[in-house]
Amino acid sequence: MWAQQQRGIHVDQAELLCKDGCGYYGNPAWQGYCSKCWRERTRKSQGNRQENGVHSNNSSFGSEGGSSLTFSKFEEKKNNEKGRRVNTMRRLLWGTPSPPKRPGESSEGQEALKAYQSLEPGDFTSFLKLLRKPSSQRLQSRCTAFLNTMEAYHDLPVQKQSDLVHDFYQNVAAHFSSLSEEHAAQMMEHIEKLIMTRLHKWVFCHDSSDDEQRDLSLQRRIRSLNWVTPQMLRVPFPSERVDGSDPFLPAITAIIEMDAKRAPQDKLTCVSKCSQSIFQALASSSSEPANADDFLSGLIYVVLKANPPRLHSNMQYIMRFGLPHSLMAGESGYYFTNLSCAVAFIEKLDGPALNLSPEEFEDYMQGRRVTPKGPRASEGQRRARETREKLEELGGRHERVAQGAQALQEQLQQWVQSVQEQKDLIEEQIKAYYDVLEDQGVGTEGPLVDLEGYPRSDVDVYQIRTARHSISCLQNDHKAIMVEIEEALHRLHALEKAKREQNQPHAQAGAMDQGASLPLPFARVDTITQGSPASQSGLRVGDEVIGFGSVNSGNFQTSRTLHLWCSTVKGNR
Repeated sequence: MWAQQQRGIHVDQAELLCKDGCGYYGNPAWQGYCSKCWRERTRKSQGNRQENGVHSNNSSFGSEGGSSLTFSKFEEKKNNEKGRRVNTMRRLLWGTPSPPKRPGESSEGQEALKAYQSLEPGDFTSFLKLLRKPSSQRLQSRCTAFLNTMEAYHDLPVQKQSDLVHDFYQNVAAHFSSLSEEHAAQMMEHIEKLIMTRLHKWVFCHDSSDDEQRDLSLQRRIRSLNWVTPQMLRVPFPSERVDGSDPFLPAITAIIEMDAKRAPQDKLTCVSKCSQSIFQALASSSSEPANADDFLSGLIYVVLKANPPRLHSNMQYIMRFGLPHSLMAGESGYYFTNLSCAVAFIEKLDGPALNLSPEEFEDYMQGRRVTPKGPRASEGQRRARETREKLEELGGRHERVAQGAQALQEQLQQWVQSVQEQKDLIEEQIKAYYDVLEDQGVGTEGPLVDLEGYPRSDVDVYQIRTARHSISCLQNDHKAIMVEIEEALHRLHALEKAKREQNQPHAQAGAMDQGASLPLPFARVDTITQGSPASQSGLRVGDEVIGFGSVNSGNFQTSRTLHLWCSTVKGNR
């Protein structure tokens, strides 16, 4: 499928189309067929297997007698039971096999038809409001019945669930046959989002499939290819940005966001956003428009760089439960087909695909050979050197400030100590004057004259008046010095706080300077919701996570590891 030329990876665009020649996009996961042709072939092969099973049972009965009869009856009963469960679901969903009424057959239908046409593309909130109106009661009842039944039979094999969902799409599509093709497709997208947002937890990465094992295998494969450079893939890498960031970063972020979406169309939107970002990055590298080969090479590079979480499960989820027209034609179908080709290329990647000999490829895979450093590596070294120089300059400034703060702190402590000694001296003097008043038998307010107005002869009036005056003056001095001590203590504590705040970034800078000893990260922050705990704690987009509770790079496997740890902590509380 791929041809390796001097300019890069080449894929024949005709091979992206369905092998049956229907004109729609095929997919490697469907052996090159589109979703429509693949489902038709699958159903035919299932019918042939059932017929062959009946003939085999009949011949076994004629040749082996009673034991074969018992086994054939058991198989027949088992198949009938499976068929009865599926037929029961369809009967519960659709009732009689008669086709559903069209919206235009009644006044309520006409009202609903006008409301459907007035919806803006992508306005899912208005669709939900419209669904609650009486004119849409029939459609709402069918959606609710389908959801309840699917949840009740969530243990069915995922392929059976996929068939039931697509049968539901076909029956509901008849409800919008009076609308234009554009409005009908828009309504079906709303229906898909309504249904699959609720069914996501039941059908995504289903237990009956090997999606989880395939996810882990693909993740390990991509991780083992982290040495692949854009030059090896012949990606027309654009020039460096002013801020030195990777021009493919928006595409990497978009494809990582795919796992956070629940509706297939929202996941496809992430794929389209990623692909459009790749075209924009490629356009900045040349005045000529990017071609399909450059796009595929860029997409492979983005997948290798991002290592998207649960990539296989997300792609299977889109193929199993997405609307057929979204995958068979249009931009979304083209982008998704190229993503499937990129994943298939990565799974089969070998030395010749990268213009390497088998020995060189094996050396890179085993870590015996280091990827040659190109202009981006030199630019990264320059930025690292500049950062280190800035850190050293900041470290010197911090040391000088710390020394000045230490000297100021010592001076302040000495001044506080001297003021404290003055306070103690004043308090001793006040106590001595109070002792004088006590010896004379008068206090601070007792009279110093007799009843006739003459100075008392039994006390030393001069000594008492001197003591009272001195106590009043010393108390004023005591109040003033206590205010000075309070202000000095405030300054001292403020200085200690500033010192701690200065030491914190210095310690962080030291940790960055010794980054080689830090544990290996196992996750990267790609989005942060405003007002969330992550935002309040100071996390930023691009930060790498080296530990989350008890989860680290040694025991992290998938995002389920984090979910399990969070559930355990919540349960213990």
